[in-house]
Amino acid sequence: MQRAVQAFTVHGNTVKNAVLRRILIVNPVMRPVTVSRSFSSATMEEHGFESTTIFDVLKAKGKGADGSWLWCTTDDTVYDAVKSMTQHNVGALVVVKPGEKKSIAGIITERDYLRKIIVHGRSSKSTKVGDIMTEENKLITVTPETKVLQAMQLMTENRIRHIPVINEREMIGMVSIGDVVRAVVSEHRAELDRLNAFIRGGY
Repeated sequence: MQRAVQAFTVHGNTVKNAVLRRILIVNPVMRPVTVSRSFSSATMEEHGFESTTIFDVLKAKGKGADGSWLWCTTDDTVYDAVKSMTQHNVGALVVVKPGEKKSIAGIITERDYLRKIIVHGRSSKSTKVGDIMTEENKLITVTPETKVLQAMQLMTENRIRHIPVINEREMIGMVSIGDVVRAVVSEHRAELDRLNAFIRGGY
């Protein structure tokens, strides 16, 4: 999945430019007009190319966008946290303070469990999540204004599948790598539609 996402990110513009070159070949009338001149980055941005934000992704997700099923508290046992990860097939949970579901304290991952519980022979049923979690200042997050391509890059580079959405230090949602990929694919598809409309005189 990671490799597919990286390939899509790297080759997205290549595919777009190949389509444009094909259009120029098929339509000789347009041959004198260069791709860079007709479809500059400024023009793309004006029409919304690569402009989808994390807020748009959360809005599209609707109910359940807050990712509350991916939360645990600092007072929960590591056993319960790992059990929740297993049930939801995720490798990490955002940790919040008891009674403050919007205030992030950190994150607990499968790696934390392996390195701080299993290796040291500690009991997961008697150890609190707050004792082994990665602190909040090391947590990788995005804001509602973050572009989906930026979020994708963060997730692939750091090998994470879920990322909290923070607004002024308050958690307002959660997006997955699947959410981000779907948004990018949809955006590229919409851009191809706009290019097609441009060729047919729709602009």
